[in-house]
Amino acid sequence: MAGRFAPKPTRTTVRGGHAPLPAATGALDLGLTLGPLRRGPADPTFRATPDGSVWRASRTPDGPGTIRIRTDGAEAWGPGREWLLEALPALLGADDDPTAFVPRHKLLLATLRRRPGLRLTRTGLVLESLIPSVLEQKVTTHEAYGSWRTLVRKYGEPAPGPAPDGMYVMPDARAWTRIPSWEWHRANVDGKRSATIVRAARVAARLEEAAHMDPPAARKRLELVPGIGPWTSAETIQRSNGAPDEVTTGDLHLPGIVGWALAGDRTADDEAMLELLAPYAGQRHRAARLILLSGRVPPRRAPRMTPGDITAL
Repeated sequence: MAGRFAPKPTRTTVRGGHAPLPAATGALDLGLTLGPLRRGPADPTFRATPDGSVWRASRTPDGPGTIRIRTDGAEAWGPGREWLLEALPALLGADDDPTAFVPRHKLLLATLRRRPGLRLTRTGLVLESLIPSVLEQKVTTHEAYGSWRTLVRKYGEPAPGPAPDGMYVMPDARAWTRIPSWEWHRANVDGKRSATIVRAARVAARLEEAAHMDPPAARKRLELVPGIGPWTSAETIQRSNGAPDEVTTGDLHLPGIVGWALAGDRTADDEAMLELLAPYAGQRHRAARLILLSGRVPPRRAPRMTPGDITAL
């Protein structure tokens, strides 16, 4: 999706459940911008439809809501509709400044030219990014996506409005704390990850405050919860706060991908990755996103990690 957006909606249009897209300079690629919010192809909270619409079901401070975003505007339903429409500019990268990024490698320059519509989204919601990030700790994405689908469908609620079939709003904080241990097990979530989610849900109000904090302070707030470390806090704050410099460390693959793309070093560790990204201080997360979008990854030398399954134990 490219081109300029219509003027920012007034509060009257927001109350009506419909709003034009916010004003923005330059191109915007809706799929690239909102893609990080999708947890797998069957995520019950996210849907891209053939007509070019992107649907999201979220639990806002005002309650559940569904938003449909199209090239000609956005519509929202449910108690959280007004909140979703007011948060739409940030969701589409209005707070992001892509001109602050100066490519210093040919690969990144070429990728930026091919992907000019990348913006860093800012949801303003912490728990909806934190919980799936915890589910992704030390397991394959296939396992984590399956657990997220199972739990949201069983303990969430159908998305408000004329949302596509099968869309759900994730459970509220209290519901996460009341999931029985055997249901976590059936969802293929071990005790360590489930305990972390329960601890986070019990202090959800304090964690949601992090969406309005500077990214370093926001990550520090999240990491006060046992079980939430640098990897999880970075993955969360990148989405909730639109943080352009919060690069993910502790990842199994990212250091090798960055090392290979920028220096031909597939054995790079976190320290080497951060050194390579140092010229992009302030924009390291964007640099990493562009590297991933470039498609330049080291050739695989070992089989993929075998997904685990504790449901039959």
